[in-house]
Amino acid sequence: MKDDAVDADECQAEVLPESEVFTLTIEGGADARRLDQWLVGKLPELTRSRIQALAKAGHLTDSEGRTITKLSVAPQPGMILNLTLPPAEPVDIIPEAIPLNILYEDADLIALNKPAGLVVHPACGHSHGTLVNALLYHCPDLKGIGGEKRPGIVHRLDMDTSGVMVVAKHERALHALVETFSTHNLTKEYIAIVHGEPKPEGTLDNLIGRSSFHRQKMAVVPVNGRRAITHWKRLATLPNGLSRVLCRIETGRTHQIRVHLASCGTPIVGDALYGKPALDHRLPHPPARQLLHALHLELPHPMTGAKLSFTAEPPEDFAPYLA
Repeated sequence: MKDDAVDADECQAEVLPESEVFTLTIEGGADARRLDQWLVGKLPELTRSRIQALAKAGHLTDSEGRTITKLSVAPQPGMILNLTLPPAEPVDIIPEAIPLNILYEDADLIALNKPAGLVVHPACGHSHGTLVNALLYHCPDLKGIGGEKRPGIVHRLDMDTSGVMVVAKHERALHALVETFSTHNLTKEYIAIVHGEPKPEGTLDNLIGRSSFHRQKMAVVPVNGRRAITHWKRLATLPNGLSRVLCRIETGRTHQIRVHLASCGTPIVGDALYGKPALDHRLPHPPARQLLHALHLELPHPMTGAKLSFTAEPPEDFAPYLA
């Protein structure tokens, strides 16, 4: 079976540091004539002009920390490059009175049960109606935390993944929670309904990176990815060739659980990107989204260190698969 993050979740849950760093190794036999062409091939989500601008601003370095600005040279096999994406610029976000299902709240953080269909933060195509818009209405002091357009957001869930999330309410809590997620000093458990029957339990430990065939998808890759670890346990074998699976993730790469389960031939039911839509439509209760839910999150309090434990039961669309 395959390995978020999360996202994290999608997948999965994913950590959102101040800057994102891509570490890339130039393999032998690189066929690109220019270094910027090679980088575009490895990072298709970035345009060539964007990569050139980042290099010009000093965000491209070698393994010794030396800045690389000349991208017209040929890529040298064996060379290790670090490309840093600086944090997003702050933007004006309008608070919106969107209901929140809050599990716990104190002066330092909010734990909530995110519904499926709710985007976590504003992005292209989702300038309003997001979790951040709702949080700013509920807690106006969040604005500006982290210095970016995702105030208080430490990790995220895909739009169509439901379940437990935590949000920092001030700068010190944000930094402490980022450290907790970065060092994996926490427990994250998800429940998923999948096609097929995976082995009773197992672990996937590999690299996840951008797919070279589909720029909107992530994939298990041999090099130039980020380490992703997913442990799974089959909870039940269900009718119609389905299974109920519990996943515990140590990392939070983009779409991690969705990618890992699909790579094992047991994709999540209702997953339009990595799943099997034809099989979904034959089910007695075809789902409107991927049946992935962040069930449980356990972590130390960012200020006191006390153990916090949050659980959100799966929503109604899971009901046909929980008997």
